[in-house]
Amino acid sequence: MKALRRTAAGLLALAGLWLALDPAVPATGDREEAPVPRWQRVLLGESPVVAQWMADRDRRPAETEGAPSAEEPPGPAEPAAQPPAQEPAQNAGPIRERSITGGAGYLTGGGVSVFNRTEKTVDLEGAAQAGTSLRLAPADRGPQILIMHTHTTESYARDPDAPYTETGTAHTMDTGYNIVQVGDAMTQVLTEMGFSVLHDTQVYDWPSYNGAYERSRAGVEAILAEHPTIQMVLDVHRDALVDGAGTVYKPVATADGAKVAQVMLLVGTDDGGASFPDWTEHLALAMSVTREMNALWPGLARPITLRTARFNQQLTKGSLLVEVGSHGNTLEEAVAGSRLFARALGRVLLNYVAAE
Repeated sequence: MKALRRTAAGLLALAGLWLALDPAVPATGDREEAPVPRWQRVLLGESPVVAQWMADRDRRPAETEGAPSAEEPPGPAEPAAQPPAQEPAQNAGPIRERSITGGAGYLTGGGVSVFNRTEKTVDLEGAAQAGTSLRLAPADRGPQILIMHTHTTESYARDPDAPYTETGTAHTMDTGYNIVQVGDAMTQVLTEMGFSVLHDTQVYDWPSYNGAYERSRAGVEAILAEHPTIQMVLDVHRDALVDGAGTVYKPVATADGAKVAQVMLLVGTDDGGASFPDWTEHLALAMSVTREMNALWPGLARPITLRTARFNQQLTKGSLLVEVGSHGNTLEEAVAGSRLFARALGRVLLNYVAAE
């Protein structure tokens, strides 16, 4: 299977993984002989749940120019027997905290770690040095940033004292509890920093989860046509990390004395055959934001994930997919992490605002 690499004497190196767990992986150092812990195998795509999703995905047609990606960000596709289409149950076991910082199976360079799930040979130092040609118009000329959610109904761990109504496991249409709250927090912080931000809360993954990227692309294209000043699109998700035994892992960091959800940036490529010639610019931008997050709050950023499909990132120079925590995190942890991410992002973007 093109998209998957299995453990070789404890070394994990995948090629080929949504919910937000988003070619030959160059050697990253000496191989580790010790077995990789089960939780890390989940992060690197060794989960049986993820493996089944990948097998299902690889039976779908390859992405072509002008068509949406057949892939979804990390997470298994839902059984067709469960209408409306949603993901399979993912909260079957205990929740365990982990701080995800890299290790065996990750590329390192340019001050970051990258989980390369493609057949690309990636020069991280070269990408960082080349940078991005992203430029934002001044805020008074129109919206600069669009925040949206391809998987709008994604939600976090339910609070027994205030449970929300689920439309699927770890999904809800209630915007008081789903990923829209995370987008609202990002919008507020970026606006306070002086940016002009639109937050699209349109639901793209209900009643059908499949085809969400096609629908969200149409939605984003319509917004870009109306607001051509937008040059950054943040597709905000939460991840899903669960192993075959049902253990759910939630990525956490400590910032300013509080527990917050870690944030991961996912970058698409043209590895699936679709046109995306400037994907390395998106990678360079993701690297800058990741370094800024970890400089301000060490451990806030998870390693970047590089994927085969484009995830609609070809639409603007500044498009990124953002995974805030996982379905094991609380909403409060996710909102806190998203605020810190937005602050770090804003500091980076100030370098790309055109002069009046």
